[in-house]
Amino acid sequence: MDQKIKNYAFVDVQNTEGTTKQLLKFTTDWVKLYFFLKNEKHCDKVFMYTGIDKDDSYSIKMWQDLENMGCNVKSKIVADYRNKIKEIKLICPKCNYQFIKNVNSGYNHKANCDVDLTVDAMQLIGENIKLYLFTGDGDFVYLVETAVKNKTKVAIVSSNETIKYGPNCNIRRLSKKLRKLEGRYFGMVANEDINNYRYKIERIN
Repeated sequence: MDQKIKNYAFVDVQNTEGTTKQLLKFTTDWVKLYFFLKNEKHCDKVFMYTGIDKDDSYSIKMWQDLENMGCNVKSKIVADYRNKIKEIKLICPKCNYQFIKNVNSGYNHKANCDVDLTVDAMQLIGENIKLYLFTGDGDFVYLVETAVKNKTKVAIVSSNETIKYGPNCNIRRLSKKLRKLEGRYFGMVANEDINNYRYKIERIN
């Protein structure tokens, strides 16, 4: 008799929020997402990793309420990190001269929960396990590869669409490293488009 598959979901909140807001133009309702994962994806446990501003009483209460519903909420106080300077190649339309322009990307208000997510997921991988990994961050490639080596299936939930920042600058939210894993580990890793779940997880104001 086949053993029942256990499903676990790990949600990188900041990365997922960036994908839905910046790229797909909708806001995620985290309570809806939790119940979608519990009721429709049949996840035994759902973990959400988020940064919280210590002065944001609304968010603090929302995450506390979600935790009381049964979600495993792992939170950290957010901090400011300076983004890397981006180099954009531009071409003069008159003379076709190519030059590089450095773009200051400012600061990012974030809490780094990558290590926490990875450690928690590593403790649950094994045979007859499936992980739903909500992120487009290439830093999780090692986690996915380790899960597969331990006979764990992984669904990477993000979006392969691009954000256009200029005539010669398109940026994806889903890392190329993560995208390639589906072909490398066919049958064990699958990319799922979060936009397919939009009508079930979108926040309606």
